[in-house]
Amino acid sequence: MKAYIFPGQGAQFPGMGKDLYENEAARALFEQANEIIGFRISDIMFSGTEDQLKETKVTQPAIFLHSVILAKTLGAQFQPDMVAGHSLGEFSALVAAGALSFDDGLRLVIARANAMQKACELQPSTMAAILGLGNETVEQVCAGIDEVVVAANYNCPGQIVISGSIAGVDIACQQLTAAGAKRAVKLNVSGAFHSPLMEPARLELRAAIESITINAPFCPIYQNVEPLPNTDPENIKKNLITQLTGAVKWTQTIEQMITDGAREFIEVGPGNVLQGLVRKVSREVQVSSALIE
Repeated sequence: MKAYIFPGQGAQFPGMGKDLYENEAARALFEQANEIIGFRISDIMFSGTEDQLKETKVTQPAIFLHSVILAKTLGAQFQPDMVAGHSLGEFSALVAAGALSFDDGLRLVIARANAMQKACELQPSTMAAILGLGNETVEQVCAGIDEVVVAANYNCPGQIVISGSIAGVDIACQQLTAAGAKRAVKLNVSGAFHSPLMEPARLELRAAIESITINAPFCPIYQNVEPLPNTDPENIKKNLITQLTGAVKWTQTIEQMITDGAREFIEVGPGNVLQGLVRKVSREVQVSSALIE
């Protein structure tokens, strides 16, 4: 069985999607996106700098567009038995699997980026990667700290990202290092994604999500906060709303997909980060990038 997986923030690179623009159907989608967004995001993707691509209003829609347009350009090649996306990638997966329209997906991603940026500005916050510790140890240490700090991304065995207030993350890094972490590395991010500090963003995005139609996808989607096969539109919507403050359970998602029969994981979008994470979960499955034949 084939699982198609879609990357999240951090996968962007200068020149992303330029090769796709040569395809007539892809070109039409890029131009449609430029009109919806109100500026030529395709120009920034194809010829902008790394700094321009890091701007919040650009990063999330750029990754979404690359992933979704690539999936649509694959045509008959794109035949997933199941899909999943890492954080932002969940929106790409939903559009690719027919649960969201292209327009609605893009508008939600824009709303999400803006809401997250506002939440980041309300309170200084950060994230850190913790390497070499089990889930329970990280969770217990975070729970014992009198500041906002939680396990936010379960990326692969032995790699968990924590998220919270600057003080909370600093204390957690010290305590987790003392508990045996190989490394505790603060990340260059603008805020505490997938933590309770994103509650203002969750409330803002909830209104946008509740206003759009979600259809049953043509194959199961495994969502970040509930890594089980899902095709129910109402449940998909509930999980999407929870996602901004909930953890990205990527390890658990890949494990469940393998349990459910996935033997080939194909990454759709910029970069190959997810392929590396899948390999760390299991060496028994095939991993590759989606390529247009």
